[in-house]
Amino acid sequence: MTMPEQSPARPSADAINAEIRALWVDGVLPVEARAEYARLVVAWAEAVQVERQAPRLALEAA
Repeated sequence: MTMPEQSPARPSADAINAEIRALWVDGVLPVEARAEYARLVVAWAEAVQVERQAPRLALEAA
């Protein structure tokens, strides 16, 4: 019997938000952190969407 393929664990929106906040030093986003900031904002938006859909998907599966 083969095991179903599992997707890698994704960080929560809260965890990603903490990473975003950590990039801001004294309230300023350093120039060298802008690309990482942009990547994290996209990841955060995706995580929020997944987390909002999770309760609905759980109800549909029940």
